Formats: sequence, C-alpha cells, structure tokens
Amino acid sequence: MDVISLAPIGAGIAAAFAVIGAGLGISKLAAAALEGIARQPSAAGDLKGTMIIAAALIEGVALFGVVVGLLCLIL
Repeated sequence: MDVISLAPIGAGIAAAFAVIGAGLGISKLAAAALEGIARQPSAAGDLKGTMIIAAALIEGVALFGVVVGLLCLIL
C-alpha cells in the first residue's frame, strides 16, 4: 500500500474531526447561552445575537477544516 492510496482515508478522517469539533463547540455554546437566558431572561436578545455570531465563526472554522481535508485528495 502506498501513500497515494491512503489519501482518501486521511481526507475522511480530517473532515470527520472538523465536523465533530464543530458539533462539540456549538453544543457547548448553545448550552451556555441557554443557561444564561434561564438565569437572566431580560438578556435573551443580547445572548442570542452573540450566540449566532459565535456559531457562525465555529462553522466557518469547520468548513475550512473540511476543505483542507478534501484538498488532500487533490494534492
């Protein structure tokens, strides 16, 4: 088995780790935001906005991870 034939396996593992990491990050973010809203309901609007921005940044990092993993197939 040569290195070229292992590239799809490496790309799949890299993409899987990126998606798992994003899922864990967003779940911790949502749990913390819901706990904050439960403690102080008047701050719900601010927490929701901050949570959406942070979730978008986490998803962006995950997308870069998947793209880099899939670029391993080309290079």
